[in-house]
Amino acid sequence: MLRLRDITPSGLYARSLLMVLVPLALILALMTWYYYDSHIAEVNRKLGQSVARNVELVQVFCEERPESPDVRAQLESRLDLTFSCDQLSEVDFPKGVLEAFNYSNGLREELETRLKQPVRVGLDPKASLIDIRFASGSDTIRVEVERKQALTINAHFFIVWVILSSLVMVALAIAFLNQQVRSILRLSDAARAFGRGRDVPDFRPSGATEVREAARSVIDMKNRLTAFAEQRTAMLAGVSHDLRTPLTRLKLALAMMEESPDIKAARSDLDDMAMMLDEYLLFASRDEMDEPVQLDLAALVRDVAAGFSEPVEVSGPYKVSVLGRKLRLKRAISNLVANGLKYGTKVHITVIDGPKATDIHVDDNGPGIPKDKRADAMKPFSRLDDARTQNTSGTGLGLSLASDTAHVHGGDLRLGVSEMGGLRATLRIPH
Repeated sequence: MLRLRDITPSGLYARSLLMVLVPLALILALMTWYYYDSHIAEVNRKLGQSVARNVELVQVFCEERPESPDVRAQLESRLDLTFSCDQLSEVDFPKGVLEAFNYSNGLREELETRLKQPVRVGLDPKASLIDIRFASGSDTIRVEVERKQALTINAHFFIVWVILSSLVMVALAIAFLNQQVRSILRLSDAARAFGRGRDVPDFRPSGATEVREAARSVIDMKNRLTAFAEQRTAMLAGVSHDLRTPLTRLKLALAMMEESPDIKAARSDLDDMAMMLDEYLLFASRDEMDEPVQLDLAALVRDVAAGFSEPVEVSGPYKVSVLGRKLRLKRAISNLVANGLKYGTKVHITVIDGPKATDIHVDDNGPGIPKDKRADAMKPFSRLDDARTQNTSGTGLGLSLASDTAHVHGGDLRLGVSEMGGLRATLRIPH
């Protein structure tokens, strides 16, 4: 079923322009049709009646043939036309006279109604004269009148002025739409920047009242979310600080005790608790102080791969320039590689530089993640009850932090099946 949205533009600017142009074109077409069909036709009919009356006077003159030669000159002068009464075998036009032209039918009808006999009407395009011929007894009467006496010749001026006025209106509409759409696009860019954790200091609400209200709402939402994130970070930093003090005392106490399996297990548990506190605090803070900079993503990937004790192969281009947060990207890629090494024995990184985004594939040969559980795997603190999480330590924040990093940069994190048999984690970073 054909829907209107399938044949109309999808952009606001194009749709708004269409809303202006379509009614304007319809109004122009209807106005032109009415002007020619009613006004011009009526004017030409009146002009045709006037010419028909004058031709009738010429017919009377030719039939009566007055002896005074001045009468003919006076008649031509008063009627503003020229005529002749000749004995011709046929009522025909000389070469160069066109018998068919616009509105000739209306003039012919008026002449035939007035003269009560067939009339031929032609146009001499060179002299702009209308040639009227008809038979009267044994004679052929020929009358030549200027075209402007029988037809409206400046009707096109109306169309020209209407088109010029329409073009002015379209130009004003385009200028107005540019201003309104520009405000909406600036709001969209600002909202996208806010969503990626970037500040837009020069952004000010502009445009129509509704657009300004929406901009103020976005700014208010951004301020509220920033305040909430700062409060959460401060709270977790305080909790982390308060918990580190007893943890440190416990570590010191265990260090002074005699080594035993129980003491060794307790020390390992304390190390895990300290690591979990660090990851919880990292998840809460989201590296707000890490400002976006222009960096070489390919070099960053190779630096991360070189930081692991196990060999991690990297393939792809050696230089990929993107605008991103270096610390967050480095930590996200490191988490993906660490997860691969935790559940598999081999990890391979592939960098693919596309026209609009760069994809970083992290493949491992581990057990992978079932398709129905991949969405849950990227949720914070999620621990899956399958082969990838059995008897392994961690907080369940690795994939969540990587996904959050991708969203901050306007991209995403996708999980799939690797050619190596395990999991493929794809980090997409737009240019």
